[in-house]
Amino acid sequence: MKTAIYPGSFDPVTKGHLDILKTASEIFDKVIIAVAKNSGKQGFLPVDVRTDLIRASVKGLENVEVDSFEGLTINYARKKNAQVLIRGLRAVSDFEYEMQLSQANSSLACEIKTVFLTTKPEYNFISSSTIKEIYLNNGDISKFVPKPVFDYLQNNKK
Repeated sequence: MKTAIYPGSFDPVTKGHLDILKTASEIFDKVIIAVAKNSGKQGFLPVDVRTDLIRASVKGLENVEVDSFEGLTINYARKKNAQVLIRGLRAVSDFEYEMQLSQANSSLACEIKTVFLTTKPEYNFISSSTIKEIYLNNGDISKFVPKPVFDYLQNNKK
């Protein structure tokens, strides 16, 4: 059974993230979307809220599990007996950073491979940072985030 980890901050999760996740779920037997906790950084949304919103957004993807972790992604992947890390690419500008991360992970755990997946063109420009900026300036984010995220943010206006 091939298990893949799709790690990230997902703060908040976007339709682009879910597009990558759906593709990964069609390729691998099990995909764990893992929200990274960074104790040294204040997130836009608390980790437990992010995981709950992702769970609500992935209903129907039977082979997807939602979790959170702290520390090195590679250590988490080993703990979960994963063979693959999923990394999403939106544009060429993502590639250099993702390649460096992939090479660092490979040097730490050569048995765990990284697979790069691209989003559909309509999601190329969507990032969590862009979503936050639009939201904090009272813009409409409904077409960029799954309904559970949109509803949560509408009901918890900052």
